[in-house]
Amino acid sequence: MADSGFSSPPDTFCPLCADGLSDPVTIPCGDTFCLECIKIYWDQYDHTGVYSCPQCRATFTPRPVLRLDLPDVQYQLHQQLPELTPFPDLHRESYCDFCVGRRNKAVKSCLMCLAYYCETHVKPHYESATFKRHKLVDETGHLDRKICPQHEKGLELFCRSDQMCICVLCTVREHRSHNITSAEEERTEKQKILIVTQSEVQHIISDRMKELQELKHNVDVLKKNAQRAQTESDKTFHEMLQAVERWKSEINQMIMANMQAAMLQAEGYLDRLEQEIQELQRRDAELRQILETEDNIHFLQNFPTLRVPPEAMVPKVLINPQFSFGEISRTATEMKENLDDICKKELSKISKTVSDTPIYILLPRNGDKCLKVPSRVNLQEPKMRSDFLRYSCRLSFDQNTVYKELVLTDGNKRVSRKKSIQFYPDHPERFDGFSQVLCKEPLSGFRFYWEAEWSGEFSIGVAYKSISRKGKNSQSLLGYNDKSWSLLCSDSGYSVWHNKVDKDLPDAPRASRIGVYLDYAGNVLAFYSVSDTMQLIHRFKAQFSEPLYAGFGVGSSVTLCQLKPNNVP
Repeated sequence: MADSGFSSPPDTFCPLCADGLSDPVTIPCGDTFCLECIKIYWDQYDHTGVYSCPQCRATFTPRPVLRLDLPDVQYQLHQQLPELTPFPDLHRESYCDFCVGRRNKAVKSCLMCLAYYCETHVKPHYESATFKRHKLVDETGHLDRKICPQHEKGLELFCRSDQMCICVLCTVREHRSHNITSAEEERTEKQKILIVTQSEVQHIISDRMKELQELKHNVDVLKKNAQRAQTESDKTFHEMLQAVERWKSEINQMIMANMQAAMLQAEGYLDRLEQEIQELQRRDAELRQILETEDNIHFLQNFPTLRVPPEAMVPKVLINPQFSFGEISRTATEMKENLDDICKKELSKISKTVSDTPIYILLPRNGDKCLKVPSRVNLQEPKMRSDFLRYSCRLSFDQNTVYKELVLTDGNKRVSRKKSIQFYPDHPERFDGFSQVLCKEPLSGFRFYWEAEWSGEFSIGVAYKSISRKGKNSQSLLGYNDKSWSLLCSDSGYSVWHNKVDKDLPDAPRASRIGVYLDYAGNVLAFYSVSDTMQLIHRFKAQFSEPLYAGFGVGSSVTLCQLKPNNVP
């Protein structure tokens, strides 16, 4: 049989084929078989409509639906989960004891006859006076449990002393002098307890439904974040390829420029050398002519001029051994190796981070039934500043969002407000109504922390990229809409804003440095006063649906603090 890749826990075998389980399925009675084995076994009983377990002989009608068991990883997780309180088999299908041939499903059982009846064979109990004193009950498949095993009489009473159902004869000996009541009266009392239990179960169901919806939402967010990360990764590597092409072009241009300059200089040297050779050849001809003349006077008169050796017109030209195009080739090779080293180092680092960080965290619901949560994961919100710094992120202001009266300096890490208008190019992401700016880096999926120092009135918070940028209205003001959250800070006090709802914080600790902690997956945004200690100013609980961007409203100036993990600057 083909293996689908799902495997059972170790050391388990299929009772039908006596081999290791392949595509294991667990049927309602709890026994496990190979999917193909149990299908073949049950196919031969299709004509009867009754299916049994080859191991324990439990019967099922209709044929149970077969579903593959959990894969290894999920199986191990399943093994760690605390089991729900087991319930007895409340209903078990039974069949009429009076049908001949194919037995019909029983609908009633008689406590006097101790038998099961289908709709047809139960009619005499309703129609004949003979059965008037017989007690019919709804069929639940547990007739044997309604009969006293010692006296074979119907169980009609309840012994509160022993907490068990008994018959009339039991009161004579075994339960004499016990606290006895009718089954009906005891049921009334215990029903009140079950109603409370049912209310608790319904409350738990409501909580679990909320958790289910929240988990589905977070899984969707996780999926969108993965798709977004892949898109951004593709874009980044595309830009890297474009950058490499530019570097390649620049190096080629450098090679060509040097080659052309060398050729131009060489042509000048070649022309001058050719001219000098021609001049020397002319001088050689004159000397040969004067040496061959027979006119002594002519020879002597030209001798003083011709005896002076000619001066060199062109210096000797050699290729500088220190210049080499091979140096450019070596530089290109080093650039490639450095790029490889950086990529390998960063990929190894992020791979370790991803593999060491579990996607899902299992929280215990009960004190004793505790799940083992990986020790490397701190489930609590950070307390000490060193804990917050573990999640520090590098941010920079986005010049495409900056308001026209704001000036960016220090490598886009500081923003100041000026009275004069700055001439920024038009951009759809630029705020044109309020003195605000966003950071470039999207924040989603995990935990982030950053700090900012401020002077003058200012606001600090986060916003979706979809926040409005145009106009002087609440839709584009940080914290005044459903797309942003903010803390407003001034010398007179602090307040927090979200979706036009504000809250003053008269007792909030003041500081010139504000820390922001974002737990995206945990739906938490918190602001802290940063000094010698970390003091909470306010904590938002929200359900984030898009990547967030750090945002600021600038009254005078704001500086993004440069943080290093576990190192207080």
